[in-house]
Amino acid sequence: MSVPTPTIRPAEGRLGVLTVGLGAVASTLIAGVELARRGMAAPIGSLTQMGTIRLGKRTDGRVPLIKEFVPLAGLDDLVFGAWDPFPDDAYVAASRAGVLDGPRHLESVSEALRAVRPMPAAFDPAYVKRLDGPNVKDRRSKRAMLEGIREDINTFRDANRVDRIVMIWCGSTEIFIEPGSAHTDLEAFEAAIDANDPTIAPSMLYAYAALQEGIPFANGAPNLTVDIPALARYATEHGVPISGKDFKTGQTLLKTVLAPMFKARMLGVAGWYSTNILGNRDGEVLDDPESFKTKEESKLGVLEHILEPDRFPELYGNVYHKVRINYYPPRGDNKEGWDNIDIFGWLGYPMQIKVDFLCRDSILAAPLALDLVLFSDLAKRAGLGGIQEWLSFYYKSPQVADGLYPEHDLFIQQIKLKNTLRWMMGEEQITHLGIDYYIDS
Repeated sequence: MSVPTPTIRPAEGRLGVLTVGLGAVASTLIAGVELARRGMAAPIGSLTQMGTIRLGKRTDGRVPLIKEFVPLAGLDDLVFGAWDPFPDDAYVAASRAGVLDGPRHLESVSEALRAVRPMPAAFDPAYVKRLDGPNVKDRRSKRAMLEGIREDINTFRDANRVDRIVMIWCGSTEIFIEPGSAHTDLEAFEAAIDANDPTIAPSMLYAYAALQEGIPFANGAPNLTVDIPALARYATEHGVPISGKDFKTGQTLLKTVLAPMFKARMLGVAGWYSTNILGNRDGEVLDDPESFKTKEESKLGVLEHILEPDRFPELYGNVYHKVRINYYPPRGDNKEGWDNIDIFGWLGYPMQIKVDFLCRDSILAAPLALDLVLFSDLAKRAGLGGIQEWLSFYYKSPQVADGLYPEHDLFIQQIKLKNTLRWMMGEEQITHLGIDYYIDS
């Protein structure tokens, strides 16, 4: 089936970026963009800003920067806004988070950071039990919260004279919610909002508000949010891009690299034990068992989909996979992910791999958030509504169409992303077959 190349509207004017949450990730993102557009720091980790893309044959030598190949919004065109249950502006939030060095990376952009003051959040501590702040909307009516979010969007649009907006969830992980009857179609979803149904979480209200305003929504947390049938169908019907879920940053990033290696070489896996310690707000929230359950579901699905135990029962049919997250305040945002992997090879002989990843959670997440904002805006201008599976590269638990399994292998995800960009721009897909280099024409 040949799909015609889309017509992409130019990235004219200002692009509003609304972050749900103004904690460590969002404040690190905003500070980094402010520094990068002043030439004071490099946007390391951002594919849109530093990545390249090969076009044509290897011998053609065509390898432009992605930002010079596709018409992305420029960093100078971004305008930030946010919601958060705490009233701290982006400068105070970044200082409290302790991710960035104040003298090096905050003071020089302090004026711009102080200008980003969070709007009152549509927040309910029943869904995030370890947090409760004063900067919140009245939570007695979910309908009123929804309409309040929409009003905030339009106030932000008018006040900042932005031409387009993208919304990205950078907030905390909500409690685990099973998909149910309230999520099946728009009529049931609307009725559930009016009934203050507890299965309608605040994140769903943000996503629905964005879609109603024609704004792309990217979900950086593992919450059940825009991945319910009612909202996925609405996004498709109204031509609004959605993607999710859960930023793929530390331990799971490594799993999506190592597990494909084991499978490619047909090496067996007996067990994979993963534990994390972190001390930021995310760690505090995940110390609650109900929020941890949401994160656990996101993390556990990766190995099953990559290793395919039903297809390779002798190699992966009995993998013992355990994930633990422990709140340890002294570590702050500097998360440590430790993995013990028991594998076996020729004739069943056992081996072990141990990985200790001392990473900086928000330093890894911020460039992902930037890329998702710019690519979501690109998708909207290209007329691509609904689920953007090509953005799976950025997520632990990629959202896909009904009947499809999610692709978790990082390198297949990268090929999918770059081939989508090639398709958008009318370039040939690259399959890496390469047989034409060895056969005389």
